[in-house]
Parts: sequence; structure tokens; C-alpha cells
Amino acid sequence: MFDKLEDLLIRFEEILNELNEPTVANNQARFQKLMKEQSDLQPIVDTYKEYKDCRQTVEDSLSMLEEESDEEMREMLKEELSEAKSRIGELEQKLKILLLPKDPNDDKNVIVEIRAGAGGDEAALFAAEMYRLYVKYAEKNRWRVELLGVDEIGIGGMKEVNFMITGQGAYSKLKYESGVHRVQRVPETESGGRIHTSTITVAVMPEAEDVDVVIDEKDIRIDVMRASGNGGQCVNTTDSAVRLTHYPTGIVVYSQTEKSQLQNKAKAFALLRAKLYDIEQQKAHDAEAEMRRSQIGTGDRSEKIRTYNFPQGRVTDHRIKLTLYKLDSIMNGDIDELLDSLIAADQAAKLANLNEE
Repeated sequence: MFDKLEDLLIRFEEILNELNEPTVANNQARFQKLMKEQSDLQPIVDTYKEYKDCRQTVEDSLSMLEEESDEEMREMLKEELSEAKSRIGELEQKLKILLLPKDPNDDKNVIVEIRAGAGGDEAALFAAEMYRLYVKYAEKNRWRVELLGVDEIGIGGMKEVNFMITGQGAYSKLKYESGVHRVQRVPETESGGRIHTSTITVAVMPEAEDVDVVIDEKDIRIDVMRASGNGGQCVNTTDSAVRLTHYPTGIVVYSQTEKSQLQNKAKAFALLRAKLYDIEQQKAHDAEAEMRRSQIGTGDRSEKIRTYNFPQGRVTDHRIKLTLYKLDSIMNGDIDELLDSLIAADQAAKLANLNEE
């Protein structure tokens, strides 16, 4: 590990030297690539430098203890030595995590698809609430949310909603949200006070670029039509809605949120690319059984991952056996504790897997 860290330290210095060369600024592609590499290496380099400083502190303290006779000074040196040794252990663990293979999609924007499952109107209402949860979470992170398509029901619910979240590291956080979310509560329409169980499915897909997915025009049917539902004037009076059918997979996507047919077409293609890229990702996960076992629920969309129990005010994540009694704040987008716990569990599983190898 330390040989690799020394190599990364050398590479980091090389990048800094190259960035200082006047000619690099003239080549924007090269400049941006170097800046990205520097940004990726910065936390590793900073942690490793602190680690080396702590090791030096330990050596210096031990050396001074051998020569020092003043008892008060010796106590200070012992305390400094103890703190440095403790910090070394923490930094070693942090370095192991930083050196774990990085998911190449972690820095990408995400496209999220929420679908109502079992439970009828109640499932559609919960789907709408989960959409608002993710919008609020994105706003807290200063990420941008763009609605791609929605199928609403009259009482404020959503049978399906697709949206894009644009922001640095969005996929690295939200990828753990894929799966079946279960809600237990008394519906407003239930006169007998009985608790109902409903489900929705969430799919979080990294935004796919043209280079990630090549779509053959012969494989696509494009239909344009008049938008339906709430949209105001213009939206419902022109053929602005776009539906794409992908023949090889049977995937159908629909966009009607914009007044412009071209904008809806662009949104529909973005959603289709993400779905096709996601299929390839799933195939890769399934082919690498060991990697799949070391991950915390980022692949199987049929997996029941979380329960939201309204009468008890609790949320339970079944993958890591975590229960939080803060349902109200979670439904308002406060999901950092959930996501941080999932990330920590995922990293621990990957570290254990590396140690076994």
C-alpha cells in the first residue's frame, strides 16, 4: 500500500509541475484532465502527508524521551506520542478506504425513476412524497433537479416520475436508493383506521453520455403527439410530446414536460440512454458475482431495501439493519445519516473482500 502511495505522491507533484507550464493552459482538454486528476488525488495526498507527519512525530517523541529527564516534559512527550499513534491507526484505515477502486460512475449526474407498486392510489401518493424527498435532498446539496416525465393521478399521486439530478457526486450518494421502498400507514381514505402496506420501486441510473451508449437510429421509433394532463396552454395544444420505442429491448420512454418538441425529444433520449446504460451495468454486476456480494444493494432492483412506518415514526434500512426514529425529517430530505451509514457499510464490505483476497 505504501509503495503505491509514494507513487501517487510523485504523480501528484508531476501534475502540479505540468499545470504550472504556460503551454498547458492553451490545451483546454489536457488542462481539464490534469485538474480532474489533481482533484481525485488531493484527498489521498493530504491524508498520506498527515500520516507521514504523525510517523515522524512518533519517532521524534521516542528519541526525545530517551534523552529527557524532566518529568513534566516526559509526560508531555508521552501524551504527544499517544495521540500520534492513535491518529496513525485512523489514517491507515482512511488511506485503505481512499485507495479502494472507485466506481467510474460516482461523479456522474443521475436519472431517477420512481414507480408506484403494490397499493393502488396509496402507492402513487407515496411515490409523489418520495419524489419530493429527493428534490429536497438535492436542494440541500445545491444540485439541480429537472423533471423528465410524470404520470400523475388526480389526488396528487404519481404512478411514475422520471427526473434528472445534476450535481457533483450525485450518483455516489444516491445509487444506494435503488430498490423497493415499503410504506406502512393508515391511508387518508381508510375509515376503519387499518394500517396498509404499499410499495414503490426506485431506480437510480447514472447519466449516460453518447460515448457510453450508442443508439442506432434503425432501432428507434419516434412518435410525436399532443401532451395530456396538466400542462397549461401551449403544452396541450401542440404536438410537443415525444415517445421513443427501442425495438431491441422494448423500452418505451415518454416526455411531455416541455413546450418544445425538441426539448422533449432531448429529455426522452437522455432517459433512454440512461436505461440502456443501466441494463449494461446490471449485466456486468451479475457477471461479477463476487463484486455483487461485496456491494450494499446497488444492483438488485427487486430487493426490498427500506420500510417507512408512519405510526411508529421509524425508517428501517434492511440491508444494514439500521432503524432511525426520525421519519418526519427523513421525508423532508434529511437522508444523510442513512446514506452515510450505507456508504460506510459498503466500504467495510469491500475492505473485508480485499483482505480475503
